[in-house]
Amino acid sequence: MRYRFFILIFFVTCLFGCESESALIQSKQLKDFPSGSAVEYFNNRVYVAGDDARFVLIMDKLLQETDTVQLYPPGEKRMPSGTKPDLEGMAAVKDSNTPCLLLLGSGSLEPYRNTGWLINPSKKHRIQIRTDTFYRRLAIRGVEEINIEGIVSAGNQMILANRGNKNNRVNHLIITSPRFLQEQATAPIRLIRVGGQTDSSSFAGISGLDYSAKSDRLILTISTENTSNSIEDGEIGKSYLWVINDLVSKIRLTAINPNKVIDLEGLDNAFANQKIESACILSESRNWMELLLVADNDNGETQLFRIKIPK
Repeated sequence: MRYRFFILIFFVTCLFGCESESALIQSKQLKDFPSGSAVEYFNNRVYVAGDDARFVLIMDKLLQETDTVQLYPPGEKRMPSGTKPDLEGMAAVKDSNTPCLLLLGSGSLEPYRNTGWLINPSKKHRIQIRTDTFYRRLAIRGVEEINIEGIVSAGNQMILANRGNKNNRVNHLIITSPRFLQEQATAPIRLIRVGGQTDSSSFAGISGLDYSAKSDRLILTISTENTSNSIEDGEIGKSYLWVINDLVSKIRLTAINPNKVIDLEGLDNAFANQKIESACILSESRNWMELLLVADNDNGETQLFRIKIPK
């Protein structure tokens, strides 16, 4: 009887305990797609953008490449650093009630990075847009160095993420309206400081966003990088996931901290020397979230990681 009791305890522990941890499900390298910086799951397709890539890569949920959307004329694999658009944020939005993808440049170097694209994936129709007016208003409102790394739609709000650095040690969430691009001169702007920075030897900066309307959670990708400005890359450090619960109730705060921090390299050594740039939610149950992360190793290659995390 005692033997059977311990066997029962073992299986119950595995059922309710072993499955409670985050896990890496799949990893895939994209050698021919450079500098992955943004990812979105939209209409059963995965869309990947790179900060110096000339096109958006389209994949199915199994991460098999299916198509592309050309943004810039064909040429060298990587666009020159000094003139690249630095597309860092991607979100599903509606334009005149038509579902679209919005891609935003970081704004860290005028005029090249004050740009973006509105893409209708079903027709491959795309419109290039300028963000100069809105980004300049951010500087006036207190964002010392513009470096937009993420964008997401959350209810009737748009949330942009501005990444700090070792000399400007502040991450901001920028709360504005869904029509901020059409109304750049008048769209509302509110700033929320995210995460405390107590270690002067490194800085943990926001690199991407996604939001779950189902569970009201904001997912942030975070990376440490040895750089003291918003333009240059630095030595890759570690990457993390931050999870903020109950976002709607916190949207009026001036500062928030994550409810959960996941050390990705601690989760799996496959994340070592990988700068996680963004994440998107692939599926969600009562207990789990399945995420797709995109990483850049600064060598012109892109890595994708499918993981699951407990809620």
